[in-house]
This record gives sequence, C-alpha cells and structure tokens, in this order.
Amino acid sequence: MPVFIHENLNLHYDIVGDHGPWAALSPGGRRGMQAVRGLASALARSGVRVLIFDRRNCGASDVAFDESRAEDQAWADDLHALLNHVGAAKAWIGGGSSGCRMSLLYALKYPQQVSGLLLWKITGGAFAARRLAAQYFTDYIRLAESGGMAAVCASEHFSAGISTNPGNRERLMQFTPETFIAVMREWHRRFAEGASSPILGVSENQLRSIQIPAFVIPGNDNTHPLVAGQRLHALLPESELAILFPVQVDADVAPQEDWQRKEPEIANLFAGFIHRRIGLSQ
Repeated sequence: MPVFIHENLNLHYDIVGDHGPWAALSPGGRRGMQAVRGLASALARSGVRVLIFDRRNCGASDVAFDESRAEDQAWADDLHALLNHVGAAKAWIGGGSSGCRMSLLYALKYPQQVSGLLLWKITGGAFAARRLAAQYFTDYIRLAESGGMAAVCASEHFSAGISTNPGNRERLMQFTPETFIAVMREWHRRFAEGASSPILGVSENQLRSIQIPAFVIPGNDNTHPLVAGQRLHALLPESELAILFPVQVDADVAPQEDWQRKEPEIANLFAGFIHRRIGLSQ
C-alpha cells in the first residue's frame, strides 16, 4: 500500500480504478479506508478513479495530536496535500458521517479544487453531539486520567491501530497524559462550538456559501437522522437528494450491513451524478 509523508506523518492510501474523473472518499468515525473500499470499487467500475486513505489517527496511518486545529480540519488538509501528490488537482470529495463533515470543511477551505461533493449519513442534532463528543474525546480523557497513556494505547481503537502500525504505540507514549488531555479538551471545545449547527461543525451560513454541485444521501438513525440530510440538501444551493432509507431506526447507529447492501445503488447514484454534471459543464 502506498505511503505519503505529510507533516512528518506516514499516511497510507490507495487508488481504486485507473481512469475517469477523480474522487476521494472517507468513512465515518475514525474508521480506516477499508470501510469505503467496497463503495470505491463500485464507483471505479462506473468510470470514476477513487482515492481512499487512512486519515491520521485512523487505520495504519500515524497518530498525531495538535490542538492548533480541529482533527477533521487536519484530515481535510492531509487530503488536500495527498490529492496534489497523486496529481488530482481537482476532485469530487465525498464521505459519510465524520467523512461528510471533513468533506464540507474541505469544500470551504479549498473550493477551487472541488468538482463537487458526495455526502451520505449526515450527522446532526443534540443526540449526535452528545454521543460523538463522548466517543471521540471524553472517553479518551477519562482513560488518560485514570490509566495514563498506556490505557489510551490499550483502548479498542488505538490498540487496533497499533496492531497495524506498531510505531504508533511509541508515538502515543511520547505524550504526557496532561498534554494528551489538553488536546482532547481543545478538540472537544471546537466540536461543541458546532453542536448547535444544522450539520455538526458547519454553520448554516457556511453551508449556504458552498456553490458547487453536491449529492446528499441522508442517514437513518439517531446519530444520522433523516432530517439532518434533508436540511443539508435544503441549505446547499446546488444539491440533489436521494433517500435510500425512508424509515429511521431508533438506534444509535443503523447496522452497517444495511448500508453495505446499498453500496451498488449508492455508487450508481454518485457515478450518474458525476457524469451528468460533467456533461452539463462541458
């Protein structure tokens, strides 16, 4: 698997497909690129070349904790450098859940290098804000407070990352618990600031300012409520909407298997949107 070094970090990536317009896909949470490989492969069969990568603190890539910017903004900056590295000066940027938030931040910071947006499982609402703040930050603060960095290394997420990238244990242990906690608290503060926005972390005015094509597929659970996707579609001036799950389940997160079964349909919707929009712009 290729590795790109950016800001002294090893970022693992892959390119699925060898022709067609460029796209980049990112999964939700802190999941690695394998979570979107199936969707990327389906898109590639429709004539779209797709970049996938393990974001910092995800999968086999290096861990890094920097309080100067939010984690999802760092992901967007990493993706920008990586796309330039592979020669994709302009691409369709897409993601689900946290990958959706990162894609929106990317479009806001690098609008001239975005052909359009491919967004699914949109996060919004008070429940999502509380749940994700704990999952991303508070749980790790408590681990560091009670067991130091060894406890953080032993957590389910970071122990999995260490198994694929053993050097991450040393990187984590180089932090004092106090420094790590300070970064987590700052990231939590930034996250909480955007909790009341229609889409977590992105204001209504920011969304209205995004003047590029977007395709929106709402989620169907309490973290990714249907209404959040509908609201995003209403706020993005150049967006199209497809509802694949009209009934919302009363669960923190809908079964991932349900979405995996929809990957061929999602890929067809995204590929059709891309090719149609390219035709309109010619």
